[in-house]
Amino acid sequence: MKNSRIAERMSLLHTESAFQILARANALEAQGRSIIHLEIGQPDFKTPGNIIEAAYKAMSEGKTGYTPTPGIIPLRETIVRYCGDYKGVKTCPEEIVVVPGGKPVMFFTMLMLAQSGDEVIYPNPGFPIYESVIKFSGAKPVPMPLLQKNNFSVDLDQLKKDINEKTKLIIVNNPGNPTGGMIKRDDIIAIADMVRDKGIYILADEIYDRIIFEEKPLSIATLPGMKDWTIILDGFSKTYAMTGWRLGYGVMNRELAEHMTMLMVNSASCAASMTQWAAIEALDGPQDAVTEMVNAFRERRDYLVDALNAINGVRCVKPGGAFYTFPDISSFGLSSAEFANRLLEEAGVAAAAGTAFGDFGEGFIRFSYANSLDNLKIAVDRFDKFCRGLK
Repeated sequence: MKNSRIAERMSLLHTESAFQILARANALEAQGRSIIHLEIGQPDFKTPGNIIEAAYKAMSEGKTGYTPTPGIIPLRETIVRYCGDYKGVKTCPEEIVVVPGGKPVMFFTMLMLAQSGDEVIYPNPGFPIYESVIKFSGAKPVPMPLLQKNNFSVDLDQLKKDINEKTKLIIVNNPGNPTGGMIKRDDIIAIADMVRDKGIYILADEIYDRIIFEEKPLSIATLPGMKDWTIILDGFSKTYAMTGWRLGYGVMNRELAEHMTMLMVNSASCAASMTQWAAIEALDGPQDAVTEMVNAFRERRDYLVDALNAINGVRCVKPGGAFYTFPDISSFGLSSAEFANRLLEEAGVAAAAGTAFGDFGEGFIRFSYANSLDNLKIAVDRFDKFCRGLK
């Protein structure tokens, strides 16, 4: 029954369809079907033991209560060191807000900056929550097409045309979800040159910037005049296999940090105490597990891209980071949604339709290779047979 008493703005929010696909895949498994899960974007590795031990220690010491809303000082100081050492961004604890996961940084950024009459440029295909929260803020979402012919990087000429006096914010995701595409250093510099001194903020989603296979990405916040106009989004879910720990952070100028802290006060109060202490160990402790995970992802990527490109009618660009491939399946004459649905129902391979990430994802599907190499080989065999059956 439709409830007419629900606020109209709720109709502006949309879901993350990968979780819907996961639910359908799980339902098929419950019926006895064999399903290979390539739909969900979460590392298949366990959280490193030293991080778990740090959480145990914090809890045993009674660190289970409320914390300062922007995060405990030791964690924010650790993030300061990490941002300096890895990203080359000089910051301070007062410019950091710790939040439960990465999404709050997106949501809070829109609530702080975007409103009716503003425009926000976002990657398309891109993480679906971008467009959702832009609409919820009342601003107009303006897609930034990421095309296969550009290796799913930014078309600088098109971006320049889309920037106008209404542009309040541009979202830059590097490496990108769902394509794994990378934005080259020169292109990041060009984007900074386009917006500098124009009063346009950048939301730099750097959640995958440790899962890279090529050149280390350049943080736009390091460029002249850009730090105070950049909100960096980062977290622990992907790099440290901590998706269920729900911990992320934003780096921004002090004024914005104060506003984001106020939004935290009015919503979540603070992130969980023990996860914050564990996060210190994640950043300061041994990084061997991260290296091993990235090496495993690289091996899987190389296998999967080569195997997909060997299938008649499929084309797949090799991604530079994250743990996704975005193969072109347009030659089979099905919409992305129909292709993904049939692939699950008929072949037992769960994948996300390209249009789950925006209109420019039509003709593509997303595979997450956050699964074992053995399972990827089974999935490719099933996928190949499915494709041959469509010809």
